[in-house]
Amino acid sequence: MVPIRNFCIIAHVDHGKSTLADRFLELTGTVSSRQLQAQMLDMMPLERERGITIKLTPVRMQYKSFVLNLIDTPGHVDFSYEVSRSLAAVEGAILLVDATQGVQAQTLANLHLARNLGLTIIPVINKIDLPQSDISAVKEQMVNLLDVAEEDILLASGKTGVGVIEIMDAIVSRVPAPSGDLLKPFRALIFDSLYDEYRGVIAYVRVIDGSLTQGQRIRFCATEAAGETLEVGYFAPHFVPQRHLGVGDIGYVVTGLKDLAKCRVGDTVTVEGATVVPLPGY
Repeated sequence: MVPIRNFCIIAHVDHGKSTLADRFLELTGTVSSRQLQAQMLDMMPLERERGITIKLTPVRMQYKSFVLNLIDTPGHVDFSYEVSRSLAAVEGAILLVDATQGVQAQTLANLHLARNLGLTIIPVINKIDLPQSDISAVKEQMVNLLDVAEEDILLASGKTGVGVIEIMDAIVSRVPAPSGDLLKPFRALIFDSLYDEYRGVIAYVRVIDGSLTQGQRIRFCATEAAGETLEVGYFAPHFVPQRHLGVGDIGYVVTGLKDLAKCRVGDTVTVEGATVVPLPGY
C-alpha cells in the first residue's frame, strides 16, 4: 500500500493559504505549469473574483513515495462549518500565519477545532519575503498564543516557493498515517456532496475501513437510503476515476442517488448488508 498523509490548511482570510496550495500543486506536478493558475483550488467564480475561499476543495498529490491528500478550507469566519467538515476527514493541519499580520481571532478558533479532533498541528509563518514582515514578533506571538514550540515553526513564502518543500517534508514526517482495517466492511465519512444533473448525487468521502469498487451496492446509515456505486475516484483537483477506494483515501463516490437530501454531510456510507458502527457525525 502507498503511504498516505491527509491534511488541511487552516488560516485567517488573506494569509496566503490558496497561494501555498498552488505551490503544492506545482511542486508535486499535480497540475502542469501550463494549466496552473492563481488560486487553482478556488473553482467558484465568486471565489476567484473576491480572492477568498468559500467552498472546501480536496486534491490528491504525489510527493516522493507518499500520497498527500489536501483539503483546502475557507479562512473567513462565516464559513467555519466548511472548516469543521474538512478537519473531521484528516489527521493533520498546517496552521498558516501571515508574517505581516500575526495571529488573528479566526486562526485561534480553527486551531481550537483542530486540537479538539486530535489533529497534528504544523505551524507555518507565511509571506516571509515581504519587506514589512516581522518574523521574530510573529514567532513569539505563535509560541505564546497558540502554545506551539518555537523549533516546530516553519518559515515560508507561498509566493516565491521558499520553504514549501520543508512544509511537505514536515507533513510526511509529522502527520500520522491514517488508521483503519482493510479487511473490515467498507465504512466512510461523508464530508461533502454535490448534485450533478447528469450523474446524480456525488459523495465526497474519507474511507475509514475496507474498500469500495464500482458496481457495489451501498447504504447510508442515517438516512437508510440505498444506492449503487457507479464510479469511484479521487480529486486532482478534478474527478479522476479509479478502480477502488481503500483505507485512508479521500475521494468521491457517484452514488446512483437522485435526491441530495439522502446523502447527508456527516453520515456514514457502507456496503449493503454490512453491519457497521456509524462514525461520529458533526
